[in-house]
Amino acid sequence: MTGSRRPRSHVDDLRGAGRLAVEATRGVTALVEAMHATIASGPAILGQPLAGPARIATGLVYGTVRGVTGLVGVGVDRALAQLAPLLGASAPGFERDAILAALNGVLGDYLLETSNPLAIEMGLRHAGEPRGKLLVLVHGSSMSDRQWTQGGHDHGAALARDLGYTPIYLHYNSGLHISTNGRAFADQLEGLVAAWPVPIDDLVLLGHSMGGMVARSACHAGADHAWRRHLRTLITVGSPHHGAPLERGGNVIDLLLSVSRYSAPLARLGKIRSAGVTELRQGNVVDEHWHGRDRFEHRPDDRSPLALPAGVRCYAIAGTLSAEPAPRLRSDGLVPVDSALGAHPTPALTLEFPQEHRSIVYGTGHLQLLGSAAVYELLRTWLSRPGSSPTPEHDVDRSP
Repeated sequence: MTGSRRPRSHVDDLRGAGRLAVEATRGVTALVEAMHATIASGPAILGQPLAGPARIATGLVYGTVRGVTGLVGVGVDRALAQLAPLLGASAPGFERDAILAALNGVLGDYLLETSNPLAIEMGLRHAGEPRGKLLVLVHGSSMSDRQWTQGGHDHGAALARDLGYTPIYLHYNSGLHISTNGRAFADQLEGLVAAWPVPIDDLVLLGHSMGGMVARSACHAGADHAWRRHLRTLITVGSPHHGAPLERGGNVIDLLLSVSRYSAPLARLGKIRSAGVTELRQGNVVDEHWHGRDRFEHRPDDRSPLALPAGVRCYAIAGTLSAEPAPRLRSDGLVPVDSALGAHPTPALTLEFPQEHRSIVYGTGHLQLLGSAAVYELLRTWLSRPGSSPTPEHDVDRSP
């Protein structure tokens, strides 16, 4: 556990970006080569009579491009390495963190696999003096720990002020599998509790978007850990427990592109997106939901059920762009209301948030949930009167 994140080197950023650019060039080269070879091979109905000559011609041309790109990449990497002592380290900045977070959200698994310096290393950042009440905030996909501040408001800082919590912010690579981050988060919490300088009376996990799923996964992975004995409350805000339409749409596009051999090479572009992004298609939170499967395969929701953590008060907040209650509520722009509240057509997959622990905030988009006064009032009420009935769904303040 650390009070601040390890400073990063400017040269690491430049080297990582340069390497990524080289690898992207290679990827696009391979894509164009595949399309060129497919078209030049001739009609499939005639047995692609020109396939052999086409492979020879395209192999020579595109092989040369890849070779030159590789040499340039090595040169850039070596040059940047020599500049490292001169550039030194830089403290994290909001804009830079936001760019890195977005990059990791889309390509984070690839960055880690290739040891790219741009890959985010998981860590905890705490603000204020250590107290016995810990609030751990887990950000969403393609975001950073500093983006809990929206419109000048931070739920963590406000709960520290009003209820005496010490806010602790998790920063992680959201491009990895949720279960991978869940295990790492569980280990981080174990270290946090072991090193905390004062007795712990209360531990709360607050997750926005993917963060709520990472928190659920950590509860599963850390079931036998010491920190679980301190965990009292889990709150998810706009979390796609059962997936989000945007990723399901991307999966359908992959399927459509693969129908024709001429468009099939383009399907590779859709498969650039990270494991973390594809987890959001159905809401995978444990290894069994994805291990041994093609994550780009179009398949029904056949996940095994994972119940909410036992012995923990669990709450769920959903946002909706609808201004008032209606038979069919709009999503918050990204996550459907039912998904955020844990509801599922298959009863076994439904998350059993008690009715009085579920709330809908009207007229509020996905990111607006972070700065919403209505959301904060729910958080403050639930955490100041544990066990009491919160505001029912139909009475929630609709102001963003």
